[in-house]
Amino acid sequence: MEATYLFVYGTLRRGSDNKFARLLSERGQFLCEARVSGRLYDLGRYPGARRSDQPGESILGEVFQLDEPDDILAALDEYEGAEFERAMVSIPGMTDCWIYWYAGPAAGELIASGDWLHR
Repeated sequence: MEATYLFVYGTLRRGSDNKFARLLSERGQFLCEARVSGRLYDLGRYPGARRSDQPGESILGEVFQLDEPDDILAALDEYEGAEFERAMVSIPGMTDCWIYWYAGPAAGELIASGDWLHR
């Protein structure tokens, strides 16, 4: 089976203290930090990413390799809920990755740095 990759930018990043971040760190392999094109918004307890094609707008996150993705992605789909949609995103110099885009109502305050952990 071919490996699957996941880009995370918020509460699933390493060091986050929730059971889904722990699941990802236990069953996925951290590969690297990376940036994707987009805008990151502060939604209170968590961030939301939206697509952007504007130069200079990017989101900092982490790429994980999922060797057995079905169970992990099913759990993360439930965790992310209806406000987020899982889709593929291109990361320059890498393979395509899954990402959870925010699809909920009006977004919160823009995080200009694109980094949820250092806003």
